[in-house]
Order: sequence, then structure tokens, then C-alpha cells
Amino acid sequence: MLREKINDGMKDAMRSQDKLRLSTLRLVNAAIKNADIEARGAGKDPLDDGALLALMQKMIKQREESVDLYEKGGRKELAEQERGEIAVIAGFLPEQMSDDEMNAAITAAIAETGAASMKDMGKVIGLLRGKYVGQMDFGKASGLVKGKLSGG
Repeated sequence: MLREKINDGMKDAMRSQDKLRLSTLRLVNAAIKNADIEARGAGKDPLDDGALLALMQKMIKQREESVDLYEKGGRKELAEQERGEIAVIAGFLPEQMSDDEMNAAITAAIAETGAASMKDMGKVIGLLRGKYVGQMDFGKASGLVKGKLSGG
């Protein structure tokens, strides 16, 4: 289970005194706890591995945006810190799909759902999210699906 891997990673970071890894995994754990509390408040179960992967992808996206802003502001040391955090978080995600694999998965999802127009985009993305959580960049996938459904 992903939660156990993260906790084991924290223990290893404590033992090896890897401050960046430890602080990053503490941030991940805090985000998970906040999401669990939010889910409990809505009467839902704690996050499963799929939801945890989505949460971690969101954390990576936030850090990528921060890297961009720090570089534009001339703050290289802060950008490097964010890159380090991205590397730690990404280490817990499954291997990302290549562009060819993503195109093949999108083509299969369109065929499986019988999607024929832009109105069906939600069905296709929903199917992809169910099958490939943590493996696919859904921002990129969304553009590819849109292109295929609009005749591209």
C-alpha cells in the first residue's frame, strides 16, 4: 500500500538524516491527512491508492509551477529545492506512460466508450482516469482526446 511505502520512506530518511526527503515526505503525509479529514467530513472513506496517486500528482504540478515562478524571479536555490521535492514525490508514483502508450490508451478508450464527438469527452477522460491514475498526465491527455474527438 502506498501509505506504508511513504511511511517507510520517512523512517529511512530519518535514519539516513536526509533532510530534504524527510521534510518532503512529511508534507506528503500532511496532505494525505488533510484529504482524509476532508473525506471523513463528507462521509467518505479514507483515500485509496488511486486517490493518493492523484493527490501526489497534484503536489508535483504545484511544485512545477513554483519552479517556473522561482526561475522567473531569479531564485535558483528555491527552484532547486522544489525540484528536489518533485524527485522525492515522483519516486512514489508508477512509471509514467510514453506518448505512444498514451495515444494507444486514448484510442482504445475512445473505441471502448463509443465516443464520437466532443460531448463524449467526459466519458473518455473518466475511463482513462479509472484505468491509468498515476501513470498518465491528464492535462496532456485531455488535449489529445480533444484533438481526436474533433477530427484531429
